[in-house]
Amino acid sequence: MFNLISVLIGLVALVLGLLAFIPLLGWAYWLIIPIAIVGLVFGVLSSKTAGRNLNLIVIVIGIIRLSLGGGIF
Repeated sequence: MFNLISVLIGLVALVLGLLAFIPLLGWAYWLIIPIAIVGLVFGVLSSKTAGRNLNLIVIVIGIIRLSLGGGIF
């Protein structure tokens, strides 16, 4: 059950992340990364790894996008 919740949260964060690739919307990753962290917590509590991995990918993409846009470092 935790894996399903984690995957659903990860998919929502992924769709929002795809929308945030539009120029001038990179600031949205400041909201998307915490959503993915919540999904990651549910994924860690699960015995399966699909949700955890999906949320990790969203977090890494978000951090890279923020660093390229000057939002981090």
